[in-house]
Amino acid sequence: MHTSLLKQVYDTEAFRKKGHELIDQLADHLEDKLQQKSGNAIHWNEPEKELTFWETFLEKGDKNELFSEITKRTTYIHHPHYIGHQVTPTAPMTALTGMISSLLNNGMAVYEMGMSPSAIERVVTDVLCKKIGYDTNSGGFITSGGTLANLTALLTARKVSIDADIWNQGSTQQLGIMVSEQAHYCVDRAAKIMGLGEQGIIKIPTTTDFRMNTALLEDKYTEAQQKGIHIFAIIGSAPSTATGMFDDLQKIADFAKSKKLWFHIDGAHGGAAIFSPKYKTLLKGIDEADSVVIDGHKMMMMPALTTALLYKKSAHTNVTFSQKADYLLSESELEDWCNSGKKTFECTKTMMSIHWFTLLKLYGEDVFDAYVTHLFDLGAQFAKIIKRHSKFEIAVTPMSNIVCFKYVDKHASLEAQNKQNETIRQALLVDGEFYIVQTKLRGVHYLRVTVMNPFTTEVHFKNLLDKICKLADTV
Repeated sequence: MHTSLLKQVYDTEAFRKKGHELIDQLADHLEDKLQQKSGNAIHWNEPEKELTFWETFLEKGDKNELFSEITKRTTYIHHPHYIGHQVTPTAPMTALTGMISSLLNNGMAVYEMGMSPSAIERVVTDVLCKKIGYDTNSGGFITSGGTLANLTALLTARKVSIDADIWNQGSTQQLGIMVSEQAHYCVDRAAKIMGLGEQGIIKIPTTTDFRMNTALLEDKYTEAQQKGIHIFAIIGSAPSTATGMFDDLQKIADFAKSKKLWFHIDGAHGGAAIFSPKYKTLLKGIDEADSVVIDGHKMMMMPALTTALLYKKSAHTNVTFSQKADYLLSESELEDWCNSGKKTFECTKTMMSIHWFTLLKLYGEDVFDAYVTHLFDLGAQFAKIIKRHSKFEIAVTPMSNIVCFKYVDKHASLEAQNKQNETIRQALLVDGEFYIVQTKLRGVHYLRVTVMNPFTTEVHFKNLLDKICKLADTV
């Protein structure tokens, strides 16, 4: 009985048939969404109702409709009306690389368990390091998401910067990092996982345009020292998640150098601008960073999760996790670059390097320039439309494809306006034609758009604003 069931699971002809059906189904899905044959970006359902549907489906649903139901009951990232979170509409070819990774299942902790993806990872990280402006002494690896990559980078910074074996012996010294108050929440999370506590996260206020106020760095550093906090790293946002504004990386680099601090850049969203001649000036100073994070699943058209963590000195890739696992890891210096288990949190990870390599091989580096440049241009275009509209106010002129704005009732109080914009966003979600998100900046509630689809146009922007105006009259 067991053998019969397992033969059914591994039936190659059944896989071939179902695979062809699924590819056709997904291609139809892409055609439908990219061409806006379906009007909505999302068909909203309450959490409990959705849970009930899938509980029932597990017991009574038609197994032949499983994939179609999953596809139908989701957010349509490839629809031009999807302008919400920083999630890319994946390049269709990366669905195939994802399938290769899932089927071959090479874990990659050691070279022999992932020969081609390990070598490919080295090629990809070398390309990225070169685009950053690093020399041949640089290196890096690919890991599962920006949160994990930022944590790893800060662990490396602590290991390199602090004259103590904290990994093995712990620490009684109060350590700290410096970071913008607008930085992504994962930096706070990483610092607290590392035991720095709230007091070890030195938040730097931002300017009126939500960029780190570098004029305050000296005072904040001195103040921390007087409290007995040993600062070992400073983080630049490229850009901050809420506003899409880039910190002045060059000024941060200069300060880091003057204080002998590890300089880390969270470029999860905007680091891909290294490929854009038009926008790479936003990253001036990136070549002076000790470490940089770039997400493939944000501005590089790859499926989640896949993130590059790059180091100015390749030797730093091996110092973070110093531990012995004789059954798994050898001490050979020659093998260090290809045994990712020595460098990452993951012992097992997916063959995510093949997403990067496939896009580079099929389309070349220009595909990343085309994507980043076009989307950043669209962010600027949307901002101009908002500024010309009497019913809306923009939070800040965008530097990227992230745009924060609000509907303005000039006769209402700030509290009433905040409530109205919050209600408008919920109404948009339930309506489903457009998918956008929201954020709060200095007590003001804003609607927030991230233009992730290259097929979103000026017409879509204007239609969104018209929709919001209509909803504002009813909420």
